[in-house]
Amino acid sequence: MKRVLVLGVAVLFLAALSGCGKKQEVEELQPITMESLGASSSVPVTASSEVKIPEAKVLSTTTAAVSAKEVLPLPPAGPYKPTNMEIQTALKNAGYYSGSVDGKIGPKSKKAIKDFQKANNLTMDGKVGPKTWEALSKYTGASAAVDTVVKQ
Repeated sequence: MKRVLVLGVAVLFLAALSGCGKKQEVEELQPITMESLGASSSVPVTASSEVKIPEAKVLSTTTAAVSAKEVLPLPPAGPYKPTNMEIQTALKNAGYYSGSVDGKIGPKSKKAIKDFQKANNLTMDGKVGPKTWEALSKYTGASAAVDTVVKQ
């Protein structure tokens, strides 16, 4: 009985070493380029331990700078959501808000938002949505404050 068991284990061991299946044909390795790394295609994997490495290419500083920019994460999808400070600053620069820019949207800020929306033919809901911010964002910079003073 022990001989049969030992013989069975030996057969299984040999089968595992031999691969016990059809051997796949090894595809020729292609050099990896920057373009192929960006593509979603998979790189063929082979059983050989030999790896072909493509010749190194010298990148110019301009190319390296462009490549570094392409790796940066993208901003979140959807419309930009301004902070309360940005809203109050833009309203103040546009001449609709006279309170302090403290980042708290209170009754004065809401009234200023509604007044701005009314003057720009927007829905007067007191909320700064994408359309309101599109019109209001023109007044976020320091030059907007100068333009507002000159216009009045």
